[in-house]
Amino acid sequence: MKTLKKISILFLATVLSTSVISCSGDDDGNNVDPVAVEGTITANVGGANFTSIVQGTTAMKVAVGGTYTITIQGTDLGGRQIQLILNGVDGETGTYEISQEAAISAIGSYIEVNTTTFTSKTWVAPFENSGVAGSITISEISDTNIKGTFNFKARNQEDAQDTKEITGGSFNVNFMQF
Repeated sequence: MKTLKKISILFLATVLSTSVISCSGDDDGNNVDPVAVEGTITANVGGANFTSIVQGTTAMKVAVGGTYTITIQGTDLGGRQIQLILNGVDGETGTYEISQEAAISAIGSYIEVNTTTFTSKTWVAPFENSGVAGSITISEISDTNIKGTFNFKARNQEDAQDTKEITGGSFNVNFMQF
């Protein structure tokens, strides 16, 4: 019985030490990009976690001349929504600034719907005098799926003093097929 108890303690110690080691940060100081589960958008919105539901998450890629407009949006069960729009992209991987001065139009928005009163508040980036308000990075794209990361600071459209920081965002969404 004593041997079994010692083995159990040793096993528990091994599991705990492995958990601590595997949960530690990157030793090189490099941040690892977050990866959303297929069919979702994830982010941190002003300190609160956001994860869209698969049924409320879509992406569209529409050809306009020689470029594309890509729209990615996801809604969670609480009535919150994140929407990312890239207009004028070539359909390849890359990082696009959310800025009024950017060559490619990139927009990020965050919406909260009060499901009792059906009123909503919308925060949008870029906004007047925002400079570079964030970025959207496409890390993988195919005819059927788009993956990447994003972050932005958005301003409430009704209250210029009210802003939201959307950080650590990632998306992994299948394009709607028509």
